[in-house]
Amino acid sequence: MMNDNPNERRPAEPIASETIAHEHKVFFLDLKENRRGRFLKITEDVRGRRNTIMLPAFAFKDFSEALERLFEFESRL
Repeated sequence: MMNDNPNERRPAEPIASETIAHEHKVFFLDLKENRRGRFLKITEDVRGRRNTIMLPAFAFKDFSEALERLFEFESRL
């Protein structure tokens, strides 16, 4: 049964999505937006078990820079 209550919270539809599959893991990256702003929903699926983090848009640059530093460090190992 569908509820037509306009005040009911519904999940935000993705603005854009990417999927990365490697061995038995699948990563879903969904750019979404809600009343509080844009965010990136990152979900890891390992054989049906899911873990998710939400990254607000204001943190994208810092997150990206931290990942880049880690990628550079790892490449020197």
